[in-house]
Amino acid sequence: THLGVDLHPPFILSMSPVRGLLFVLAAVRAHRLPAPARPTVHALHRRAIAPIMEAEPPFATIVFLRHGQSTWNEASLFTGWADVELTTLGKNEAAGGATQMWQEGLKFDVAFTSLLKRAIQTLDIALKITGQEDVPVHQNWRLNERMYGGLTGLNKKETVAKYGDDQVKLWRRSYSPPPPPIDTDSQYWPGNDNKYAHIPEEDIPLSECLKDTVERTLPYWEESICSALRRGKTVLVAAHGNSIRGILKHLDGISDEEITKLEIPTALPLVYRWVTAVASMGQALGRWLTRPAGRLGDLVGDAGGARGKV
Repeated sequence: THLGVDLHPPFILSMSPVRGLLFVLAAVRAHRLPAPARPTVHALHRRAIAPIMEAEPPFATIVFLRHGQSTWNEASLFTGWADVELTTLGKNEAAGGATQMWQEGLKFDVAFTSLLKRAIQTLDIALKITGQEDVPVHQNWRLNERMYGGLTGLNKKETVAKYGDDQVKLWRRSYSPPPPPIDTDSQYWPGNDNKYAHIPEEDIPLSECLKDTVERTLPYWEESICSALRRGKTVLVAAHGNSIRGILKHLDGISDEEITKLEIPTALPLVYRWVTAVASMGQALGRWLTRPAGRLGDLVGDAGGARGKV
């Protein structure tokens, strides 16, 4: 197919629904990723909250889906705004996440994604497998991954050897400061890419820390995504680890220190549901659709969810 997913034998999209579902589940099990080394929100937040009431129809729902593994993820390169594609494993991961959403019976009214291929491909796979290719899709640069500046394209181990482990950890894991800026004559500077021609040059980042990424992402969250939620829509957001972290920081009131420790697993759907009108309630309950062994549990503790605000 045009999605290029390689699950030998031929990809699920050409199979019957039942056979395809079984094949994706087998592929996901075969390609299960190891547990993240750093703490997750599961370990950081242990709030005493009520479980999600599945029997109560939600007023509005949003699903966050981080893209699957990219070619630069596989090569351990700083990616940021570099427009690389998914690996075969990344496409399989996206197919697995889509299958989980299909099993959950999620029907989307609208979808949002970034301008980067790896997120767009993940969304395409998700909508294809769930049979929702007619869902309106909005692409916006504010959902792009964090801009890694002068680190873009560098091997992570070589970067540590050049700058030192402490400095690289500061750039990668602190809320600020940003890495060194990218040169505007670099092949990776977004200003040289026509798809950003509509953005004022002064708005195109030369480098970003997590704080910068949060500040870039939230205006689009407020103006576009929240607008759909306040109308009671079911929304899918296929984006990146740091742009999703920025939104979750706002939703859950996570501190500057704790947000740097939050891990967003690849292609594992995270669902938030508002049980009353968003404008008056302002609170949601969030959970991961599944709890894969060795990867991640509920977003915050065993009670079953995370509170969020819009």
